[in-house]
Amino acid sequence: MSTPFPFTAVVGQDDLRLALLLNAVSPAVGGVLVRGEKGTAKSTAVRALSALMPKLDVVSGCRFSCDPDSPDPACPDGPHEPGAFETRPARMVELPVGASEDRLVGALDIERALAEGVKAFEPGLLADAHRGILYVDEVNLLHDHLVDLLLDAAAMGASYVEREGVSVRHAARFLLVGTMNPEEGELRPQLLDRFGLTVEVAASREPDQRVEVVRRRLAYDDDPAGFATRWADEEASVRQRIVAARELLPSVRLGDGALRQIAATCAAFEVDGMRADIVMARTATALAAWAGRTEVLAEDVRQAALLALPHRRRRNPFDAPGLDEDKLDETLEEFGEPEDDDPGPDGPGGGGGQPPSDSDGPQGGDTGAQPEAGEGGEPQPSGAGEQSAVRASEPFRTKVLSVPGIGEGAAGRRSRARTEHGRTTGARRPRGALTKLHLAATVQAAAPHQRARGRSGRGLVVRRDDLRQATREGREGNLVLFVVDASGSMAARQRMSAVKGAVLSLLLDAYQRRDKVGLVTFRGAAAELALPPTSSVDAAAVRLESLPTGGRTPLAAGLLKAHDVLRVERLRDPARRALVVLVTDGRATGGPEPVALAGRAARLLAAEQVASVVVDCESGPVRLGLAGQLAGELEGAAVTLDELRADSIAGLVRDVQGTQRTQGTSRRVA
Repeated sequence: MSTPFPFTAVVGQDDLRLALLLNAVSPAVGGVLVRGEKGTAKSTAVRALSALMPKLDVVSGCRFSCDPDSPDPACPDGPHEPGAFETRPARMVELPVGASEDRLVGALDIERALAEGVKAFEPGLLADAHRGILYVDEVNLLHDHLVDLLLDAAAMGASYVEREGVSVRHAARFLLVGTMNPEEGELRPQLLDRFGLTVEVAASREPDQRVEVVRRRLAYDDDPAGFATRWADEEASVRQRIVAARELLPSVRLGDGALRQIAATCAAFEVDGMRADIVMARTATALAAWAGRTEVLAEDVRQAALLALPHRRRRNPFDAPGLDEDKLDETLEEFGEPEDDDPGPDGPGGGGGQPPSDSDGPQGGDTGAQPEAGEGGEPQPSGAGEQSAVRASEPFRTKVLSVPGIGEGAAGRRSRARTEHGRTTGARRPRGALTKLHLAATVQAAAPHQRARGRSGRGLVVRRDDLRQATREGREGNLVLFVVDASGSMAARQRMSAVKGAVLSLLLDAYQRRDKVGLVTFRGAAAELALPPTSSVDAAAVRLESLPTGGRTPLAAGLLKAHDVLRVERLRDPARRALVVLVTDGRATGGPEPVALAGRAARLLAAEQVASVVVDCESGPVRLGLAGQLAGELEGAAVTLDELRADSIAGLVRDVQGTQRTQGTSRRVA
């Protein structure tokens, strides 16, 4: 077993270390979500925490880590006889992003259950993590069906495995820790709210701190065991402090003044529900215990708010997480400070907001500004002058656009696909392990052979060859590639604001349907890939917001750039189907025969059966219908900005599938 990097050797990252330690003191806080750029010691700190967790007493031989003082009465390995127990370290179980459902919750032997009536159950990762840590690296990339199972287990403190009427239940209470890079997309709101605390981390911009990080990492890589030995005293000190804080925790008093501050803070920041209040109360109590105090102070409430509220006040995926500290201080001051009867050994504040630190100071720092779209090689406009970026209008709920046919891509909520979850559409012989039994087809396959197999009782004699896997149809996520006209013909400020609002609305829809998105813009003399395909729709929103307009309309260049992007993405992810959303008024200028060239580029996409929809931005009393003609060339649908709204008067929502038309004509998505 490899030697983990010592927790106390992590340079800086005070908020991260404090959040993890508070959960070690009080697991009821509810876990930690660590957000930050790559290479900021997120995973290193989380993996190092397990070495500091106090050891557990578990029932001897129990695969589900039952507490010998209060064993689970429904434990599949029970009932347990009193007295026999063993002591072992708390486990840290890692959930891979690509794990199967059976790996997470456990597997039930359906063949034995049907033929013998025996619940032969192989525990999964949730059972291994009971009373320990469940760690999910890149938690924002976790598939939806695994997220649903995690939500159920976190809410009920138990895991249920159901297979055709046969069920197994076991306790599953764990400390949930996740790390993520926001550039790869955000979490579902339901899972986001399940994390008690959240921490933003970034690499230090101070050369001295960066030097110390490199020095310690190289020393660890050269001799992990020797490096860990040099930090053994610091590790033991923190471990003892955790044990002492756990023992003190039941004695900590959360007074009415502190409770009023907590309630007022949650109300002032308009967080949803009551979970934030409860998490803040538990966090403030853990902070006091960590500082060696029996009274919660205003400093504890403030620190608890900074850790528990930022991820709970987001209203949509384009809102940046964070907290206005001036507003927080005003709220705490308005509702008064809690009484301070026992300041504890560290005095006021008591060090409640400080983890064990070294002389190097915090490793945080400003991440720097997001580069705006178009930096580094943005084409210069010709003709009309460039206009500065305008703000998008308010987003709205859009009509559903989907890809025709049935795919087999990643689970999502946009287009029809063959998936592991969804409605049952048929049966087949299993390839590998059986995961979803089709009971009727299995019985039908076994029935003709009962006499030959010597059946004498009421039970059905089932063989492995009789088992049938259910085939299911659900929904998949797609690659939605936005191709946006940013030329001078779109430059009217009110018009471009409406266009950006429409694209922002489609981005919000893509976020909710678990799509990947990309952004191609064209203006001046060329097209640009403003955002390569990514799961981060908020990154696309940032690029869109800073998009300037002006110049001619190289429509063909935009379509050809889209073709190149899709060609590369098919090599990277061949199962994910694409939907091109072209936002334009249909005009094409610049170069010889720009309209004919755009038509040829559109037919190139159509020949490769790329699903597409044209958002027609043409306005005014005289309409040329060029966008509609372009939709005909693409063999796609055309929809105006007004018709894009889900609540428009235009009528029914239609899939891109219903877009067949004669050459040169368009059909509106109504």
